[in-house]
Order: sequence, then structure tokens, then C-alpha cells
Amino acid sequence: MKILIVLTSHSDLGNTGHKTGFWIEEFAAPYYILSDAGAEIVLASPKGGQPPIDPKSDAPENQTEATKRFKSDENLQQLLANTKKLSEVSADDFDAVFYPGGHGPLWDLTTNTESIKLIEAFWAGNKPVAAVCHAPAVLLNVKDANGEPLVKGKQVTGFTNTEEEAVQLTHIVPFLLEDELKNRGGIYSKKEDWASYILKDGLLITGQNPASSEAVAEELLKLLKP
Repeated sequence: MKILIVLTSHSDLGNTGHKTGFWIEEFAAPYYILSDAGAEIVLASPKGGQPPIDPKSDAPENQTEATKRFKSDENLQQLLANTKKLSEVSADDFDAVFYPGGHGPLWDLTTNTESIKLIEAFWAGNKPVAAVCHAPAVLLNVKDANGEPLVKGKQVTGFTNTEEEAVQLTHIVPFLLEDELKNRGGIYSKKEDWASYILKDGLLITGQNPASSEAVAEELLKLLKP
């Protein structure tokens, strides 16, 4: 069981002067669930090397058991500092791909041609594709074998418009994920803000927010270990 985790390389929160990146919980919780279950995990990002961490995800109120474990895990931090470039990885070498969120992916992975081709290759190979929180944005420009948007007609979720409003970034982000998933024909649904909520439609798994990250990883494991 070999899984590719793809992280953002984007660190600027629009033109606010603030920083963004990936959300620690959405990386750490799935990483540990998958690796504890025996999965071999490879990390990649568009630019390779250390992906930027959203500083807010390191705030005291956002700490979980997984983030605390990550903080003291020198091996994982070393692995994270040396992610492979997306151009160096192939779907042929993996059983599944997982994308953690944070606001970063909205800017780079949504339109990154290597990421889009990678997801299309996983999909064509009948391999699971999973994304949580803002990361379902990576699916927006992915096409299926018929040239239709991958999310069209599929049950999907992702960070909601009201959650974006709650973190006061509605006018900073390049687009609202909920709206764009619907615009691509996705059958979008959600639970109340900050509740854990995931959807599985065939080999596609999406989660609404940071609280959903563990459940996404657990669902991915079920697909890989039937």
C-alpha cells in the first residue's frame, strides 16, 4: 500500500501580506492514520522541498493529538522538508493520492498542470483520489475520460462559503470552493460549519473542513484494504 500525499507550494495569502500554506491537522492526522496502518507514504509538492505551513494552523486553538505528535516527530519533519517535485512522481508508482487543504492549494494546485495530469492518471487507473477542506479545489480543472469535469454528477464536499466567511477570507481567496464545485456540475452538500463531513462517490473522497481530515483518511483506508 503506497500513497502519494501532495502539498501546496504557495505561501502568500492573496495580497494581504499574510502567509498561508497547508493546514497541519489536515496533513498530520491523515498521515498518521495511513502510516500507522502500514502504508508507505511519499510526499510531493509543485516546487519540491519544504512546503509552506499556514501559521494559523500552528496556533494553540488549532492543536490536536496529531499536530502534537507531528511537532515532536523529527523523522516526519525531515520528510516534509524534502518533498519530491510533482514532476518527479508518477501515478503508476502509487495506489492512491491524497491532498491536504489549507488555503494554499486554491492558488497553485487548482491550475497546476502536473497536478491535474497526475489526478487524471490516478482516475484513469481506477485508483482512489482523496482531498479535504480547500483541497477539493485541485479537482476543479481535472477531466474524466470523456473530457467532462471529474466532479460533474459526483457527490462532493469542501470548505463552505459560510466557513470562508467565518474566517473572513471571502474577498481574499481567488474563488469560493463551494460555488466552483457546483459550477463544475458537482453534487455539493455540507453539514453545519466545522462539523466533520465526508462524501465518497466511487473512488473519489472529499471532506468539508479540518475536522473531516481523519474521516477522509479512514475512508481511503477502507478502499485500499477492502
